[in-house]
Amino acid sequence: MSGEEAPTPQQQPEQEKKLDGPPPAGSEAPQDSGSSPAAEEKPLSFRSLVLTGYGGYDKVKLQVKTQKQPQLEAGEVLVRVKACGLNFAELLGRQGLYELLPAPPVIMGMEGSGVIEAVGEDVKDRKVGDRVIVLNRSGMWQEVVVVSANLTFPMPEQMSFEEGAAIPINYLTAYMMLFEMANVRPGKSVLIHMAAGGVGFAVTQLCQTVPDVTVFGTASAPKHETIAQGGVTHPIDYRTKDYVEEIRKISPKGVDIVLDPLGGSDTQKGFSLLKPLGMLIVFGAANCVTGQKKNLLAMAKTWYNQLSLTTLKLMQSNKAVCGFHLGYITDDQLISRTMFKLLELYGQGKIKPRIDSCYHFEEVTDAFRRMHERQNIGKVILLPEAKKEEEKPKSSPELVENVEKTEAAVNVKEEETTEEVKAED
Repeated sequence: MSGEEAPTPQQQPEQEKKLDGPPPAGSEAPQDSGSSPAAEEKPLSFRSLVLTGYGGYDKVKLQVKTQKQPQLEAGEVLVRVKACGLNFAELLGRQGLYELLPAPPVIMGMEGSGVIEAVGEDVKDRKVGDRVIVLNRSGMWQEVVVVSANLTFPMPEQMSFEEGAAIPINYLTAYMMLFEMANVRPGKSVLIHMAAGGVGFAVTQLCQTVPDVTVFGTASAPKHETIAQGGVTHPIDYRTKDYVEEIRKISPKGVDIVLDPLGGSDTQKGFSLLKPLGMLIVFGAANCVTGQKKNLLAMAKTWYNQLSLTTLKLMQSNKAVCGFHLGYITDDQLISRTMFKLLELYGQGKIKPRIDSCYHFEEVTDAFRRMHERQNIGKVILLPEAKKEEEKPKSSPELVENVEKTEAAVNVKEEETTEEVKAED
């Protein structure tokens, strides 16, 4: 449903199951897949964010799991995760609206960055110590993850872990929509909604790699200066003005490309704004998310107002309507090729993710709230590393209850123990 989806080159159920609770690395990184028996038997702990059920912020729990050392299969690597990305898809997933997410309990997170701590057999182009970007359908919101080596990409030396976690989903989405589908060319015009979000910044930056592209971007007024500095030609306040009228004042004939993450009536408006031979790409349904929990009325309203067309009307209007969902892109060569192109653009200084804020796993509720209330300007990042004592806010009546360190040890089963830690609200 959301354009901020994860690529899924590998979809085997056994791999997904493994990533829902991968084994952690020890305090000393194993140098290869053949660990000593003593090391394998030593119980190790790692932190993860687990979606325990569908609903509000409280359904995402910080847990500490203890289990034995990993046994890597051929082609796999073990990565110590340093930063993870938060996407709109996770807001949908928490409410049970993201169809590609396995049923709870499940570790969410589709992108991250970190350092390789062990490699399995047949891994030739990755080694222990490599800084990498990691992609996967789910399972990234934890300190350690086991993935196929072909889901990892070497990070440029100057790239921070936060930037590495911010690039994949947003920039893959933006790049494929602009260049694989819309074929944006010099002199064209583009409308992007939620222009101050992760995809919005990615679209804006990528449009600047093509000469003379005009970018219209909707965002609340306080964000206009920032997105204008980032390259949006015409920022429009969707909260106080009719963006259709505002665009018509500037460009009476409309725009060439509309990128729509909203759905519902906004899709109809986007179609009406297209010039002849223009293209509308729908890549989300943000209008469905109005509160912490699933809102059936909002879903029904969005569905009722959805654009409905016949092929005859498309012919008569000379317009194109497309849908994009990165989660259903199964061509791993396309994913890989596009990621390397993005890393090349980063190295050339043509793209650079804007990091809005970073939250430790304990603060995941605050991270969700910031994105949910559309306060972010750029990417929201989650940090697996434990929050240091001095970083914790001073006590207040609202916070006393929320900074309790542990709830209980739960779900003792076989060789794994899970301890749930209460996250900060």
